[in-house]
Parts: sequence; C-alpha cells; structure tokens
Amino acid sequence: MTMEEHIDDLILKFLNKDEGDPYYYGNKLAKINTPEVKEKLIDVVKGEDMDNAFMAAKVLGGMEENADALDAILEVIHLPANRGVNGGLVSLLEDFDLSEKFVDIFRIYLFGNFKAYSLAKEYLDYTEFDIIPRTIKKAEKHWNHFLNNSSADEWFELKKQEAEIIFNEIREILDSN
Repeated sequence: MTMEEHIDDLILKFLNKDEGDPYYYGNKLAKINTPEVKEKLIDVVKGEDMDNAFMAAKVLGGMEENADALDAILEVIHLPANRGVNGGLVSLLEDFDLSEKFVDIFRIYLFGNFKAYSLAKEYLDYTEFDIIPRTIKKAEKHWNHFLNNSSADEWFELKKQEAEIIFNEIREILDSN
C-alpha cells in the first residue's frame, strides 16, 4: 500500500460514522502531518457535512504549520449558510495562531450566532493580535456594514458599545507607538 493509499484509507475510516472513534484515525493523520493530509482534511472542512468539518478542523488544529488550514476554516465559518451552526468551528480556533486574524475574528464577533459571538469576544479580549492601520480600516469596513444592515435592538446596542471600546483601545495603542 502506498502512502497515498494509506492516507486515503485513514480518511475514509476517519469519516465513516460506523467505524468507531474518528479521533483515533484523526490522530494517525495528524502524526503523518504531510501537505497531502492537510489538503485532504481541508477538503473535508469545506465539504457539506458540518460534523465532519468540525472533526477535520480539530485534527488540523493539532498539526504543525496549519495557517492554510486556519484560512479554510475561517472561510467556512464566514459562509452565510453556516452562520447558525458555526459556533463549534469557532470554538476550535483556539488551537490556531490567531495573531494575524483580527479582522476575521471581529467579523465573527459582529455577524456570528450567540456562541460564535461569545467565543469571538473572548478571542478579541485575550488574543495578542498583530494590528496595523490597514487592519483597522478593514475592520471598520465590516463595522460599517454591520451598522448599516442590522436592526437597532438591544443586541445591536451591546455590540455597538463593545465595538466602540475595542476600536478606541486599539487606536490608543497605535497612537502610543
């Protein structure tokens, strides 16, 4: 059996809901840790089955050099069709380096369901982000979209107050540097 066949076999067992513990096979895939394994798991993340996407994202979070996997997971999280069910994927972002992903986390904070919003708020509060003025401009673009396309209820007001605090704190930090 070639390595590619071995990887394909593990992927099939990983995705087979009747096979037993998928994380057993996920751990085997993570140990192989090749670009081919990452590519196949990223394909699973981008697939139709959110349970499989969650499992694949969990495995990818345990692998080294997983920035491309993070991009794929964020892409799936941001899909409007996944807005109501993406909280599980958002919970797995803690396994990745989010320092370059302020705008993505801010978007989840603005547009995610309650679980996604709550987790994103925690990431915004406790992650050390690499922020430059261009990052702020991108975040403000999403902020303006949120302001112009959301109904003004108490949920909106809470996010508005919190976001203004976030922007003010970032501007203070940037101005002091």
